[in-house]
Amino acid sequence: MSAAVPKARTGDILAQLISFPTVSADSNLALIDYVEDLLKTAGFETCRLADPNLPKAGLMARIGPKGLGGVMLSAHSDVVPVEGQDWTRPPFDMTRADGRIYGRGSTDMKGFLASALSLAERAGEAPLAQPLMLAISYDEEVGCQGIRKMIPGIEALGWRPDLCIVGEPTSMHPAIGHKGKAAFRATCHGEAGHSALAPRFVNALHLAADVLSALRALQDEYASSGSQDAAYDIAYSTVHAGTMQGGTALNIVPDHAEIAFELRHLPTDQREAFETRLARQIGNTAGIEITCTNTYPGLEVSPDAPEVARVAALCGSKAAIKVAFGTEAGFFTELGIPTVVCGPGDMAGQGHKADEYLEEAQLAACDEMMDRLLAELS
Repeated sequence: MSAAVPKARTGDILAQLISFPTVSADSNLALIDYVEDLLKTAGFETCRLADPNLPKAGLMARIGPKGLGGVMLSAHSDVVPVEGQDWTRPPFDMTRADGRIYGRGSTDMKGFLASALSLAERAGEAPLAQPLMLAISYDEEVGCQGIRKMIPGIEALGWRPDLCIVGEPTSMHPAIGHKGKAAFRATCHGEAGHSALAPRFVNALHLAADVLSALRALQDEYASSGSQDAAYDIAYSTVHAGTMQGGTALNIVPDHAEIAFELRHLPTDQREAFETRLARQIGNTAGIEITCTNTYPGLEVSPDAPEVARVAALCGSKAAIKVAFGTEAGFFTELGIPTVVCGPGDMAGQGHKADEYLEEAQLAACDEMMDRLLAELS
């Protein structure tokens, strides 16, 4: 990277953001209060989109001339838990050492948010020819649930930027694709009875085993004969069972079992087709119910799309990539907003881990992208 150290103000803001323990299970309102005050002070108009049931909120902000066009910067405010991880530094206090910035969320993705807020303060002092917008969500880490609730409010605002940059960590390369995801729950109903008479009863764990066998068969089909995209670490759609629960004691035939599983799919492998194939694999087995519990869209942008070239010029990298993890980008493309993912840090190397860190050079490169964006909007 051409700059080794990020802007001092970006570092100050990042320290504040990390200090808010916005784990998805907890409230993010203290962080939203801080961010909204910063943006209002800089001259932005803001719109808080409160969750209807939880002590959480998203935030939309805008500055510059009225009308369509401009650029939106998108970030989520929540982070993953730290419990059970072996941290050697306080996770919610920012520390710097050896060219790295440590703290939960430094990479995923408060580093980008800090750079965007630092830009927002500079934009407040600049004569903008095009508007600058920020979209700050919540509950991204638990399946993009917050942005889904925010979409009606975003649509009501009527903002239509020419470009949205979702700042998930891509090592400052433009990312033009990721798989969609669908989460499911298999509920298996059996019959309780004494294990000495087990053959007389329906064992819910046996039904669950049938579901697992069907999922493994479908994974084999995707791997051997399904669609392929070599730009991904895993070139095909993947099926994963994460948890299975059932049974109460060894001498009781279990009457209930549940499996949580997911499909992460290429654009050519639709969720509905997966559900049809799964039903065919299970057959007419009584006592098995499959429920889709959550989905989020994938992202598929043509490498030749003008928004890709624009982001490549802003970030200084022409190497477009696809990422293994999901983002909120698909929601913005569904609104008709050209969207590319680009932000500092490396998800595979630093995201969700103990002693999460962000290279200072990466954050500095993000600040440089923001400077180029400010010049473009001015």
